[in-house]
Amino acid sequence: MNGEEIIQSFYAAGKEDERLTSQSGAVEFRVTTAYIDRYLRPGDRIIEIGCATGRYSLRYAQQGHAVTALDLVEDNLDVLREHMLPSDDIEVVQGNALDLSRWADESFDAALLLGPMYHLYTEADKLTTLREALRVTRRGGYLFVAYCQFDAAMIQSIFSGKKLYDHVTQSGLLNEETWLPISNPAGVFELYRKEDVDRLDARLDADRLHYVGTDMFTYYIRGDVEGLDAELYEKYLSYTMSICENQNLVGASNHTLDVLRKR
Repeated sequence: MNGEEIIQSFYAAGKEDERLTSQSGAVEFRVTTAYIDRYLRPGDRIIEIGCATGRYSLRYAQQGHAVTALDLVEDNLDVLREHMLPSDDIEVVQGNALDLSRWADESFDAALLLGPMYHLYTEADKLTTLREALRVTRRGGYLFVAYCQFDAAMIQSIFSGKKLYDHVTQSGLLNEETWLPISNPAGVFELYRKEDVDRLDARLDADRLHYVGTDMFTYYIRGDVEGLDAELYEKYLSYTMSICENQNLVGASNHTLDVLRKR
């Protein structure tokens, strides 16, 4: 299968809609929306590129924003449509983040790119996607980009047992000399370190406002987070917000958020 077919097959399994609803998964959602909310104005036009099942699109439509929700996987969009209310101003579009040509320059006040960078394996595709998202965003508008982090995957998964380690190395997903990931659609997820994101940003007509670890240590103690009562869970969220921009710690997060303002 090619990269697009692998992605289609992965998300067709139907687990994406559940990912952000558990107590551990909701940490990423809560931290991400806290940063998006800082910069949105009432009535802003938003495009969510790679919207999956639309958790973010639904939230912002129900706050009164006009939202365009684009995703590659029709199964994801079907779930979004099921959850939409008649009052939700959401344009649902099946399409590819690499090509936003149906929208004119500066059509939106903010662009959410919270999934596509997980599944792009070449520098050219990454830059095309980022530049397309910026193109359709107005000058002075905002781009919110999520990335999957390499070291969290190494610690939590790759070293979890010899069988998985052998699978990763034999499948051409890890360079054992440099201890860096190898871009390969077979791994489904593209993994980054902050310096990789820095290199991409250096080629964009945008300025970074924040680089945030959106779940920080949550998945290292996932079982404990799931067991927290409501009061202690809110304290855990507050603690996570307090450290999520500590650049000495951000690399340990499973997911990061890059917040950019278009020049």
